[in-house]
Amino acid sequence: MSKNETGNSSNKIIIFSWVFALSLHLSTYANAQNSKALSLNKTIAIALENDPWLVGNKFQQDSVDSISVAAGTLPDPKVSVNFANLPLDTFDFTQEPMTQFKVGVSQMFPRGKSLQLKREQLQIKSRQFPYQRADRKAKIEVTVTQLWLEAYKAQISIALIEKDRALFEQLADVAQASYSAALGRTRQQDVIRAQLELTRLDDRLTMLNQKLEMSMQKLSQWLSGYFLEEYRQNGSGITMNQELKVDKELPSLELIHAQLYEQKNTQEQELFSYFSSHPAVLALKQKIASTDKGIELAKQKYKPAWGVNASYGYRGTTDVGINRADFLSVGVSFDVPLFTKNKQDKELESAIAQSEAIQTQEWLLLRKLIASFETAKSQLMRLNERETLYSDQLLPQMREQAEASLTAYTNDDGDFAEVVRSRIAELNAQIDALNIAVDRQKTISQLNYFFTNSNDTMTEVNHKGEQE
Repeated sequence: MSKNETGNSSNKIIIFSWVFALSLHLSTYANAQNSKALSLNKTIAIALENDPWLVGNKFQQDSVDSISVAAGTLPDPKVSVNFANLPLDTFDFTQEPMTQFKVGVSQMFPRGKSLQLKREQLQIKSRQFPYQRADRKAKIEVTVTQLWLEAYKAQISIALIEKDRALFEQLADVAQASYSAALGRTRQQDVIRAQLELTRLDDRLTMLNQKLEMSMQKLSQWLSGYFLEEYRQNGSGITMNQELKVDKELPSLELIHAQLYEQKNTQEQELFSYFSSHPAVLALKQKIASTDKGIELAKQKYKPAWGVNASYGYRGTTDVGINRADFLSVGVSFDVPLFTKNKQDKELESAIAQSEAIQTQEWLLLRKLIASFETAKSQLMRLNERETLYSDQLLPQMREQAEASLTAYTNDDGDFAEVVRSRIAELNAQIDALNIAVDRQKTISQLNYFFTNSNDTMTEVNHKGEQE
């Protein structure tokens, strides 16, 4: 057997040994991942449980509910106690016939239906909070999903590069051995090229580890249970000094209303019917209804405010023993809103303008939702095309090219630089395919936000209305 054949056999043995070792390494890596893996569903559940905003929003609703009861209650009556017409020369209660001890009570009644309307306005305002919480939960799910997928992408990219780094180490060893033994066509520049690619891979690993750490730190905002005891009696959180990793399996998110993606363009009217029941829009509708009550409340200011009062005056007997009659006073008071041009008229105009302004916010929000949906939908369609292209054509072609160049080199019929280039190209294609898959799941998460289910929220609001 010639030296070249001996060298080729040694190269093949090394490469097959590397394949076996790589399989064992990936198996060990998968087991390690499973032992510490943080799934997407678990991450979202912990984030929802640990969000102080949701707790604070519930407290705000309780505050408005309480103040609505107070706002619909009559003002407290006023009681007056006084001595009337007491002579200053002697301070004798029985000296003068007009001297008396008076006890009075008065009660004011607000204009028209002001109390009822004010209470109804606050009750309507209270109903927006459950919708706000539903929208917040949907946004948390999207945000946490994005961060989780970023961490997943960095983690799997690290695994792919570490796999290829082991191959490059083997190639560098083969090139060094062949060059030292003067076997085959290995040159010094091949050895240098192998070391250079290893250095570049190390740099990429450093950058990806940085991205992974940053993604996990961003997730800590939603997962940390450190402040949990401050606002929740029970719950679970994550101690971020643990060595955490995300699950090694990429979740497959299902599209809500998948039929909308079968056609390129969706009718705005169809989207409007879906988005009109979005929690963010329903919360805004409650705000609009509250301002409509404000218009009715402003109209009540054209009506007078009424008050009733009654007092009892006690008079003592005279010095000669004659009893004096006690006094009873009863009266009604009311204001007369005659000069309304600069007060009531302007307050009504202000209430109407405020209601119109809030309604424009609803249209702006719906337009934004429709435009954002169409943008994300177009992005998803292109990502689907790229994913199909990579899985059906590009990745198999890259794999074949890498295997062909490696086989040619081991048979002393190829160039080492071509082996390196093809292997780097295959690695880059794998990472690009990973990025496409992750971006696709991100886009699906964003699209599903637009169809957030408000059924549970509607049940909560209706139940609250029945109690009221």
